Amino acid sequence: MRQPQLDYVHCPDRAAGHRMAFWQWGDAGAAQVVVCVHGLSRQGRDFDVLAQALVARAHQKGQSLRVICPDVVGRGQSDWLADPAGYEIPTYAADMLALLAELDRQAPIRTLDWVGTSMGGVIGMLVCGQPGLPLPVPVHKLVLNDVGPALSWPALQRIGGNLGTAGQFADLQQAADRLWTLSSSFGPHTPAQWLALSHHMVKPAVAGGQAGPLVLHYDPAIAVPIRGITEASTQHAADVLWSLYDGIQAQTLLLRGAQSDLLSPQAAQAMTLRGPRARLMEFEGVGHAPTLVAADQVAAVLNFLLDEVPETATPARHEK
Repeated sequence: MRQPQLDYVHCPDRAAGHRMAFWQWGDAGAAQVVVCVHGLSRQGRDFDVLAQALVARAHQKGQSLRVICPDVVGRGQSDWLADPAGYEIPTYAADMLALLAELDRQAPIRTLDWVGTSMGGVIGMLVCGQPGLPLPVPVHKLVLNDVGPALSWPALQRIGGNLGTAGQFADLQQAADRLWTLSSSFGPHTPAQWLALSHHMVKPAVAGGQAGPLVLHYDPAIAVPIRGITEASTQHAADVLWSLYDGIQAQTLLLRGAQSDLLSPQAAQAMTLRGPRARLMEFEGVGHAPTLVAADQVAAVLNFLLDEVPETATPARHEK
């Protein structure tokens, strides 16, 4: 597997600012950019399979493509915040604006697409649905992966409750096994696929200048704001997100795990009828959230973003 280029962008905050890491695939000078943003406890290398497939398909079509996969602050190779209160969607969205400005400075962006899994989709709805933001260009195509304006309160409790519970690991295989117990809702994966997805989820603990056992990649403090979420605040957030969603002008594809506990069938159907009237595709045997590693999931995103004709529906994936 080819490796992406790691780079950083400085993002302002209430203190001295912080660095956000991002992984770059494809042509650094391409005018077409796809930004892929991960979920709450994940990191940008989740998109390795998708990013390589996007670049390869673009090259087959004679197109030049740049795929950018940031590590949201507090995760992966990005800085940790001194104040945990900063771990919230407005901070993440502001960081993405700083990233897009830097990318545009490096090579002017003419076409901008967004793929957002779970939290990355919420950030995408804010970026796409809030008028007046200083984007280089409006987002052209938006992929929302198992997320929408209306989110299940019990599912949010489940996801938040899993933060920081995995502990320490003697090796990568032990870490992958433990992570699978927390993430089996992601759907079927081969052992090799899951080991690859787990590789960048851990890093060596450092104590006294010595590397110790493996620990999760993220700042445990990302859980602090999550613990303050209530059922009432979740409903208020849904009202705000529906307003943002209704303002989205981008062509929108909504992916949903058919067994998702975060995005209900009713909410997904509503998203096909209002705002950008998303095209809905579901994946059987998958909950929250599709990892965009399976061939049918990857094909769905490639076809949508790169103007391919959608494949005929199969029992594992159906379009609504």
